[in-house]
Amino acid sequence: MRERGSRKTLSGTVVSIKTDKTAMVMVERLTKHRTYGKYIRRRLKYMAHDPRNRCQVGDKVKIVESRPISKRKRWQVIEISTMGGPNIQTDQL
Repeated sequence: MRERGSRKTLSGTVVSIKTDKTAMVMVERLTKHRTYGKYIRRRLKYMAHDPRNRCQVGDKVKIVESRPISKRKRWQVIEISTMGGPNIQTDQL
């Protein structure tokens, strides 16, 4: 069992900032296929709370698990690691 107060932390790339105080963050991870042993790239998108609207598309951010803020928002942006630009490539999405 996890200790009380320990929260999951993920890092990913901001792919959308269309909603107010919310950033859509794509987290990519590698998993090994059970049968074939090949490593497969898995991607998940998380809605993260960004209270000051500081995130821009293409930024590398760290998000942390938090209390439910809305129906789909359970993560919060804690750090912007690298500033991206408006020139995000479509193959990264």
